[in-house]
Amino acid sequence: MATKKKADTTKTVNAPYPRHTIEKCIRIPQVILDQNAGKACARKKVAEFLGVGLSGELNVEFSSAIKYGLLDKDGADVKPSDLAKQILRPQSDSDELEGYRNALFSAPQFGDVYQHYRGENLPESRFFENALVDNFKVPREKVAEFISILMTNLRKAELVKEHDDKIRLIDVGASAVEDQDKTIQKLAKKVDIVSGDSCFVMMPFADPIGGYYNLVYKPAIEKTGLRPIRADADIFGSGKIMDQILEGMTAAKVLVAELTDRNPNVFYELGIAHALKKPVVLVSATEKDVPFDLQHIRVIYYDVKDPFWGTKLIEKVAENVLSAIQRPDEAILKLPN
Repeated sequence: MATKKKADTTKTVNAPYPRHTIEKCIRIPQVILDQNAGKACARKKVAEFLGVGLSGELNVEFSSAIKYGLLDKDGADVKPSDLAKQILRPQSDSDELEGYRNALFSAPQFGDVYQHYRGENLPESRFFENALVDNFKVPREKVAEFISILMTNLRKAELVKEHDDKIRLIDVGASAVEDQDKTIQKLAKKVDIVSGDSCFVMMPFADPIGGYYNLVYKPAIEKTGLRPIRADADIFGSGKIMDQILEGMTAAKVLVAELTDRNPNVFYELGIAHALKKPVVLVSATEKDVPFDLQHIRVIYYDVKDPFWGTKLIEKVAENVLSAIQRPDEAILKLPN
């Protein structure tokens, strides 16, 4: 008696992100420009221009090109987008690079990952993989492919700095990505903040770093809807200073630590914050000022030589403060049992 074959219930996972690199996909608008004067044409015609058949794999490539913003749809036809023309027919020295960057920023999930980690080192491999699955909803079985395509794109767009086995994403500034105020507003809607909730800032008081409180940290925290507090400016009064600091830290919903120059008071307070299991946003101008045993936690890095460093840091601190409330596991030191 013949046995019935068991039905295959395995589902194909649809990936929202582009399944090909930008460099691979750019050949489609390129061939339309070269062979059809850039005019809209059917996908089958594009396949003929490429000298291949219109297969499922090529259709995935079409889909990827559209997700990057390299193709515009014209009914059932496709044509090169203005972004593709910027890359393929640049009119200035910066056009091609900016085009690659904007294609990456436009791509589903890729743009989100860049936005989240810009100005930071990417987490260690296993932590990064878990974050992609848990926070960015990348299917577990697609993680290796996702990372491979993402890293190829980041390198092509010159958005990575690799050093000491670490990969830092370069922050190119708000002008090249989605309006930052809208990003912060979106994040704020996902967290529970009520009137009076505070953010405690641990930082040196003396200039120049002490001046960053009013320049950067206070406006950044106010953007989130939290009340910024720094010990010398806001809570010092009569009574024991450390009692007041401890009270301010305990009451805070989230804390920020400026680690530049390894100020001993900041490190003392940071140790207390970690012992209290409070979420802390770490910030430093240099990696050497971040203790080795804290480098696996998210750290925002900034460069005062960058003329836009203050604006970038305001936006990044605001985002990370909200992210630390939404995802405290990224901002709380894991203590041994």
